[in-house]
Amino acid sequence: MFLHLLVDIIVLFQIMILPNGTSFIPFVGQDSAGMPQIELINKTFLGNEERNYYGNRLPDSLALIWKYKLGTGITIVGKDTLKWSGAGWTGQPLMFRQDTTLYILQGAYDHRVHKILASNADAVWQYSFDDVIKGTGTLYLNDSARTDSEKLILMQGSRQGVGLSLYANVIPSYRAISALTGEEFWRLNSKKTLSYSRDVDGSCLVINDTAYIGLENGVFTVFNPNPGAARNISGILQPEILDQDTLYDVRDAKLHRGNLVTESSGARLGNRIYIASGSGHIYGYNLQSNRIDWDYFIGSDMDGSVVITEDSCLLVSVEKEYIPGNGGIFKLDPSKHPNEAVVWFFPTGDKIFAKWKGGVIGSASTNKQYTHAEGEQLVCFTALDGYFYVVSLTQLADNMVNGPNLKRQYQTPKLIFSYKTGQSISTPIIVNDKIAVAGYYGIYLFDIKPGLEISKIAHFPGNYESTPFAHNGRLYIAARDGYLYCLGNK
Repeated sequence: MFLHLLVDIIVLFQIMILPNGTSFIPFVGQDSAGMPQIELINKTFLGNEERNYYGNRLPDSLALIWKYKLGTGITIVGKDTLKWSGAGWTGQPLMFRQDTTLYILQGAYDHRVHKILASNADAVWQYSFDDVIKGTGTLYLNDSARTDSEKLILMQGSRQGVGLSLYANVIPSYRAISALTGEEFWRLNSKKTLSYSRDVDGSCLVINDTAYIGLENGVFTVFNPNPGAARNISGILQPEILDQDTLYDVRDAKLHRGNLVTESSGARLGNRIYIASGSGHIYGYNLQSNRIDWDYFIGSDMDGSVVITEDSCLLVSVEKEYIPGNGGIFKLDPSKHPNEAVVWFFPTGDKIFAKWKGGVIGSASTNKQYTHAEGEQLVCFTALDGYFYVVSLTQLADNMVNGPNLKRQYQTPKLIFSYKTGQSISTPIIVNDKIAVAGYYGIYLFDIKPGLEISKIAHFPGNYESTPFAHNGRLYIAARDGYLYCLGNK
């Protein structure tokens, strides 16, 4: 009897290596009589289909509760082999509850997805890709699951693969993995196009068991994420492709050359999915006709994801590239013809930082899902000019501003607050009466008091490109120093 007990203990705590390279620590809590009970808390980048949910409660302070080592990996940029640590843009942690246990899934620069316990950062399993992981994944509750492991699926992208040529026949940079066990289900080949990238940074949307994603090759892809529908194509098990459309045209290929990259994640409003493309367009893909039928052209590179507002408009981030004017934030009304869609534009200052010249790289955030401080609908964003901004969604300033192409002037929103946090490409998160802002000079926590008086209440040092998530008074964020942090009230 003692021998049997000892064997059980050894099996429970040993780390197993699965055939696909996943290291897995068996977990306790799954109901052997049926499927595990799953609650999705943060299922995709910026939380939901509208990209405007950031968690349920921010902390009152930024004390260190724990940190988890993500490690370091190599990647190739041009002709240079670089070492990157921790996690970067967009890099938001995903979170779910399995039975009574809270878990985090974090993609990282060590090429791996890490599943850890949210309570104390103990590792559960790790799955290895062929390159660093930049973007945020998406969790999919699979109602057609044939096994327990298929019940909850993580779909995650990575850079194209260290040592793989851009012209390789197969670049499997988007994959489906069991969020419960780390088992791999399929790999999607990101085919070669006129784009100079075959990475995948975006987070897919899953609507009625159909997934929608923009790949960095500039192809908007609609597919069936269910492992049961996957088929062997080009030597790998791939998901069933239902539709594909190109997020650029011939003119864009001439203006941007190979920079036709779609790094953003689509957002749903009504019967369309809106997605920003590096080709300079905001596209609307119609879910009824299965085609792109709305196209607002700006011309700049755009990396941030479209965010849906309370008044059914789009918040769009504009980088200063390929345009003569400033980058910034657009509010667009997609119910109107693209020529008349601009509600307002807020320009940010020009500032050369790293490879960028200015504008906004990350996404804007808004308090649609939360209690409005003073009844005000707010928009928050960070910019490469070194400032964090809070503007009104609906109230306009008295002056007009030049648009990014200096061809038209637009109304601009009322500025409520700005603070010099330093350069940032992260997305700030606003939850009720608090805002957390991450950037290259640390994390700032702000409080919104009556009268819309906004003040800094805490700062935590570090170098951050990723976007945080808030849950039960704790803030979770990955840094460039090689760690994932949990911050909050001691």
